[in-house]
This record gives sequence, C-alpha cells and structure tokens, in this order.
Amino acid sequence: MHIVIRGGHLIDPYNQVDALHDLYLANGRIVSIDKAPEGFLAEQEINAQNQIICPGLIDLRARLQESGRKWRGDITTEILAAAKGGITTLCCPPDSISVNSSVTTDLTPHQTTPRQRSKILPLGALTQDLKGLQLAEMATLKKSGYVGVSNSSVPIADSRVMRHAMEYAATLGITVFLHPRDPWLGIDGCCHEGVISARLGLAGIPETAETIPLARDLLLIEQTGVRAHFCHLSSGRAVQMVKEAQAGGLLVTADVTAYHLHLTENDIGEFDSQCHVIPPLRSRQDREALHEGLREGIFSAICSDHQPHDINAKLGPFAITEPGISGLESLLPLCLRLVQDDILTLTEAIAYLTYRPAQVLGIDSGHLAPGQPADICIFDPNCCWTLKPEEMISYGKNTPFSGWEFQGRVTHTLLAGQVIFKAETP
Repeated sequence: MHIVIRGGHLIDPYNQVDALHDLYLANGRIVSIDKAPEGFLAEQEINAQNQIICPGLIDLRARLQESGRKWRGDITTEILAAAKGGITTLCCPPDSISVNSSVTTDLTPHQTTPRQRSKILPLGALTQDLKGLQLAEMATLKKSGYVGVSNSSVPIADSRVMRHAMEYAATLGITVFLHPRDPWLGIDGCCHEGVISARLGLAGIPETAETIPLARDLLLIEQTGVRAHFCHLSSGRAVQMVKEAQAGGLLVTADVTAYHLHLTENDIGEFDSQCHVIPPLRSRQDREALHEGLREGIFSAICSDHQPHDINAKLGPFAITEPGISGLESLLPLCLRLVQDDILTLTEAIAYLTYRPAQVLGIDSGHLAPGQPADICIFDPNCCWTLKPEEMISYGKNTPFSGWEFQGRVTHTLLAGQVIFKAETP
C-alpha cells in the first residue's frame, strides 16, 4: 500500500532529524521524505499534525507467554499490547516461549508474528536447557539467525562454565546477554535489603547480589574478549562498574527498565505486590544513579521487562507473589515522563527506544530513511490520559502505575508499512 504521513514532527535520532516532514511509504518501505516520488499515488493518508513521528520502538526484554501455560495469555494479546505501545520489535529471553537451545523452537529468529503485528527476535540459550552445566550449540543458533544468547534470569554459578560459554561466544562473534544475579545472596529475598525491608519484616536482596556476579562477569569478559550486554541493572554501584569497564575498552553495554527509573523501595508501601520485581526496586540514591547513567550514555536502552501475570499471581503475602510488571503499554509513557522531568531530552528518550537497542542487537533498524522498512510510531505528545488496568490490552493487568496520569499517547503504529494499531478517535 502507498501511504503518506503528513504534517508530523519527525524525530529520528540516528539520522539527526528533528523537524516537520512528510513521509511517503510504498511496498513496506520509506521511499521519500517531504517530496512525493514521481508517479506516487497515495492510497491512504495519515494526518500527523501536532504529533511526533519516530521509528517503531524496540524493546530489548519482553516475555510473551511461558510454554505450556496458556492461562497466562498468548502471543496474540501481548503483541497487540506492544502495537498499542508503539513497539514494532520485541526481543524475548530464551525461556519466554521455550528454551531456544537448538533450532527446534516455538519462535524462529526475525519471525513476524501472526497478522503481521510485531517482529520477534528471540535469544538463544547460553547453556543447554538453561541448567548452567553444558554449553548450548551456539554455532547452530548463530547460523539460524539468533541475535544473541542468554541464560535468562537463571544464574550460572560455575565460573568455569561461564568462562567457556564466553570463549565460545567470542569465537563466533555473538553477543552474550547477562543477568547479574548471585544464586545465594538474597536467595529468599523479595525486595531491596534496607530500611524498608527491615520495617516490613521482608527478606531482602542486597546490592551485592548484583555487583558480585557483575564483577566476576566483567573480569571474564576482559579475559575472553566477548561482546556482552547486561540486562536490567538496578543499583548505582553496578552502573559505576559498567562505566569503568566501558572506559577501559571492554565491549559491554547495558539496559535499564522503565519502572526502575521511576519507582523505589518506598513504593512498596504496605506490601503492594505490584511492586514485587526482580531485581528489586532499590533506594532513591540508586534511582538517581540510574538517571545519571542515562545522561552519561552508559546505558544503551530502556526496556519494558514485560512479564504479564494472571490476577492470582499478585494475590497473597508479598513474598510469595510472583515478581514482574506488565510493561509494554507503559514503556513509552514512562520514557516521556523522563523528558517532562528534565532527565532526558525527547531526542535522547527516543534514541534509547529505537536505534540504540538496535545496535545492541546488531540489526539495521530503529531509524527512518529512504529504503528503510516502514516501522513507525506516531504519538501525540500533548494527549493526557490515565492508565487503567481494565483498559490494557495485555493479558497481564499487573502494573504499579494504575491511576498514574501520563502525557503522550500512541495514535498509530506501522509495521512494514501496514497500520497495525490506530487509536480510537475520542
């Protein structure tokens, strides 16, 4: 279909574009900016006046459905939620659908989901069945097109196994996605170890549960030369360690979740299970350090860490509820709030959601130029709205942001030149 998007403010950080432009789309790609190509006849016109046009968002971490647990929803509900949030590409951990330790998986690399709703890039397993004992067939995974390997949130306690896994990945030139989490420190913990955990009588997870495995992994990265990405860092000390590693020339990147940039241990209040997440919400000082890490460019992406749960998963005593937030539909609004709070500029916020995560994945995406796939997000930066769980598309209504007022809402999402989401006109 030939589509023209008229009158919008195009922000494309990768190409340093920040101005009013018209976009012309044909055959799933951008064919021109501002001037219609010769013979171009628009079959559809999108009025983007007073709206922002940017590349489709790329989410580095989202769970869609756990294999064999249909009661948690399915891929269809979650990719519709992603489309509503302006997200066109989702990177899933290896245990999100099934353990991708071979090419026989439920999802294949660069798969476009049913009805062309989203591109899914699953990670392959770092060790067989994520058990941390034997290495996965990474050469086969790379040949099949996987963008990286990970042991998800399952810690690899044996440093020898981790070293060999990194050496294998380094020889293949494949990125290792790491979740620094000590398997013993805070093993029974459910929130940050500090004043709040002591007041509530909850077992805590200390900062060292993140920094000790991070230190080990950084030393092994230095030894093996592997390219590595650290997922959802939560502590100020961890940010400083990654900063020092980057300054020393190590090939390391990192991301942070949108909710860690807004919430702290104080938001647990009186045992609010919607704030039960792993890694836990930490101190206000940690949150400020995460903000500073964004300002300094230490992070490469802001992700949703989407984990949809059934309502029963968040019922019961705080410690036994399941951790995780349904975050696809709040990813962009939370990032726009960082702009409103003068933590980031709008261009910087969009960069953390587009071309910078694409660079982590090693894909040519997250920017708009003639010839590029027409994966596009259009949002109204002035639209004020309130997040209501009952209005969320995701199967998971588990969000600590219920009742929050946001400014900025997606009006259109396009994937390969097709409109996959259009907001209802009020």
